[in-house]
Parts: sequence; structure tokens; C-alpha cells
Amino acid sequence: MTQPTCSTRSWRRPGALLLGGVLALNVASAEEIIHERIESEEHDLRLVRMVSGLEHPWGMAVLPDGRFLVTQRTGQMVLIDGGEVTELDGVPEVSAQGQGGLLDVVLHPRYGEENGGEGDNDWIYFAYSKPGDDGTASALARARLEGESLTDVEELFEQDRNSSPGRHYGSRLAWQEDGTLLMTVGDRGVEPERAQAGDDHAGSVLRLTDTGGVPDDNPFVDDDGVLDEIFTLGNRNIQGLAVAADGAIWASEHGPLGGDELNLIEAGENYGWPEASRGVDYGTREPIGVESLPEMRDAVYVYADRFAPSGLAQVDSERFGEWQDNLLAGGLRSEELKRLVIEDGEVVYRERVLQGQIGRIRDVRQGPDGYLYLLNDAGDGGLYRLEPAD
Repeated sequence: MTQPTCSTRSWRRPGALLLGGVLALNVASAEEIIHERIESEEHDLRLVRMVSGLEHPWGMAVLPDGRFLVTQRTGQMVLIDGGEVTELDGVPEVSAQGQGGLLDVVLHPRYGEENGGEGDNDWIYFAYSKPGDDGTASALARARLEGESLTDVEELFEQDRNSSPGRHYGSRLAWQEDGTLLMTVGDRGVEPERAQAGDDHAGSVLRLTDTGGVPDDNPFVDDDGVLDEIFTLGNRNIQGLAVAADGAIWASEHGPLGGDELNLIEAGENYGWPEASRGVDYGTREPIGVESLPEMRDAVYVYADRFAPSGLAQVDSERFGEWQDNLLAGGLRSEELKRLVIEDGEVVYRERVLQGQIGRIRDVRQGPDGYLYLLNDAGDGGLYRLEPAD
């Protein structure tokens, strides 16, 4: 396990002012109701913008005290505390090119609980594109939060092969009930066939321990042809990941031109990319592979048109009683928030809840308070709360 050097930044971005040690980021933090009432089939909703002025926000986590951690693809993690937004020192160097940068963030599932000593579980986990001499890699690190800094930063995982920067990092994180961490790694865009190679982390879902190790019961630990960290193969670029209350793992995956998928992720399975796909080539408009292969898992649901999925959450909040166990999927190009009703592992109904109200939806989370939180992907991005109108 390597220990990256994490020196405090001395630079300031244009327009940023240093005020008493807090970096003011041209962020507007006064809450504003964007839509007083949005009608949906089961709940009328109110859309509140909590913070604006964020720079391509990507992932978020809610601390036990109600403060938010938000990553920005440009390489910063910010702490949102009521009306104050602070950029944290100590973030490792990232490659912020194209789709790369500082990406998802989650808390240890027992964050705030003691385990033999004060703060033993108080770890923040984050995924990022790590620069190297021969390209970039999807990487995972963890750190502690002390004041306005990340400290004790540890790199836990780095994919085995670097690629040219900019495309298909995956990087969604989600915990399973057994305390293992799922991490998605995209196919990196240039050589999609890497997603079928067991000796390559690209195009897969990984399953790791909370210290970055390999769980003993991973599906390929006894297979010399597949890397031990790999949980599934054949995944193009998963940017939505949710572990449901019943333990089911749901993933929203970018197809090429069309063919965006919702998949039920199961240990040891191959999801087909690029041998099986419902999308077409960007240049030729010809199909990529075939629609289905018997030895590979089909998608549970294929999103219509060019949905471009990012962010996925299961609803179990009493505030949204009619949406129990439904999935909420964010869309980038489509600018949609879609509600998916699941029964017996199948999508039996869908509803468009939002379209265009906040632009490109990058992340979707249910907070500890039962409200729903969204990030939009923009140079002047924001954090939004979706709540019942009544």
C-alpha cells in the first residue's frame, strides 16, 4: 500500500478569495426554491437549490452531522456546512482531463462508530483518475477529515494498466452489507475488448475490503486467468451503482451510441461488452457485437434513446412512501431523473420525474434525513434537494 504525498495547495483558482483560512469559491449558498411544485404520478415535489457555483461536481456523501462532502471533477473536494463552502486541503494529484478527475466519494459504513478506539471507522473513500508517466489509471484512496483538511491519506487500489487520459473511468463506489466495497472501472475507451480480458481491471466491477485488499470469497480468487479483485467482467462504463435493501446490486451503464443499460450485478458474471451490446458505433452507426449471447448476461432494462446514465439510488424513505424500493436514475445527455419500479428483478414501470429542470444529472443520493439529493454536471453546478411539496 503506497502513501501518496499530499501537500497543501498554494494556488488559488480565478475569482477565489482566501477569507480567514476558508476558500470562498464564488459559490452561492442561500437555498432557493427552483420549482415550488413538480407533479409526478405518486408525489408532488419541490425542487430546492442548496448551493450553486460548484465546478463540475461529481459525487457526494453526507456526514453524520448533516454536512456534505462534494467532489469536483476538476480535482477539489469541498465541505458544505450550511451557508459555508470550504475547499479541503490534502487531495492527491488527479488527472482532470476529459471525463477524468476527482470522482466518487463515500463514507465508511460505520463512520462515526468506535471500534476499539475513537474514530477508528472515520474514513472517507474516494475514486479518482491518477496520473502516471504512461497515462492514467482509475484509483481508490481513503483519508480522514480534520478541520479543513484531508489527513492520513492512503492509496488503497490502482488499476493494473494505465491508458491515455480522458475516457471511461467508471469510478462509482458502493458498500455491501458485509462491509466490502464495490468499485466500477470503465473500459478506458480506446480498446473496448479489454473489458473481456480477465487479466485487466478495465471494464469491470471490483470488490475490495475496506483496506483495499481482496475478499477471500471473491468469485475469481482461484482462477489464475482472472485478477482477484474482479467481481464482474464485460462492463463498459458504469456510473450509477446502488446496493438495494435486499442486497441486490444495481448498475447504470453507459452504452456507446444508445444501448445504455440497467444491470443486475452478480458475482462472476460477464455482461457482454463489447461482444454483446444494444448500441451502435459513433462513426459508422453499425451495431457493436450482437444483441445477446447465451453465455453472457443481458441487461435488465435498456434506457430509451441516449439517456447517458450517471447516479443511481434506491428509495426507502418514509417521506416518499409511494416510491418504496423504486430506483431513481440520473441522466446526463437526457437531463432526466427517471423512476424505475422493480418487481422480481425486472423493470415493470418507469416514469420521468425531472427533465431539464437542473440540466445534466451527475449524482443521485438519498440522505440520512430521507430527502433526495442531486448534483448537476456543469461548470456552474449545484447541489439540489428534492422533497415532497406538501
